[in-house]
Amino acid sequence: MKLLFATNNLHKVQEMQAAIGHAFELTGLQDAGINIEIPEPHPTLEENASEKSRSIYTQFHLNCFSEDTGLEVEALNGEPGVKSARYAGDGKDFKSNIEKLLSNLLGIENRKARFRTIISLIIDGKEYFFEGICGGSIGTQPAGKGGFGYDAVFIPDGSSKTFAEMSLEEKNAYSHRKKAGDKLVRFLQQMHLPV
Repeated sequence: MKLLFATNNLHKVQEMQAAIGHAFELTGLQDAGINIEIPEPHPTLEENASEKSRSIYTQFHLNCFSEDTGLEVEALNGEPGVKSARYAGDGKDFKSNIEKLLSNLLGIENRKARFRTIISLIIDGKEYFFEGICGGSIGTQPAGKGGFGYDAVFIPDGSSKTFAEMSLEEKNAYSHRKKAGDKLVRFLQQMHLPV
């Protein structure tokens, strides 16, 4: 069964596909032939996730889901949060974002952080939300070559490795996106909805 994932980020499509397994086949916007950039102007993850799925549903009348994810650092009052992708500016440059994050945490002992993912699913015009949270901490310097975003500095609780040092399978044992994706799949399977 195919499910449209309202994102242009191929990393997210691959990660979410690995997270939900083979219950549904995910299609990103590019593969669906939809070439639009959806703004994320809102102050919450919930509103941004909703903006993306509603934009696609309204314009193309396709059942779909989208997600918004933020890294929330306790000592920085929840920053970068909803601005995670643009923390160091509008360029979505994660090397600069990580540098800014580590600079802001310089000399701070409390490195506690969490990744939070919100999924917005729209089926036949009705919207449903699912949340996934992964607690952890921020390392003092980047480590690992895998993943994307802040993965090179985020160490999930229960591990000594950053997400970037893990395989996708290892990451999914902790992943916020996996937790939200599991809830999405369970919901769709229980509802037996035509997707």
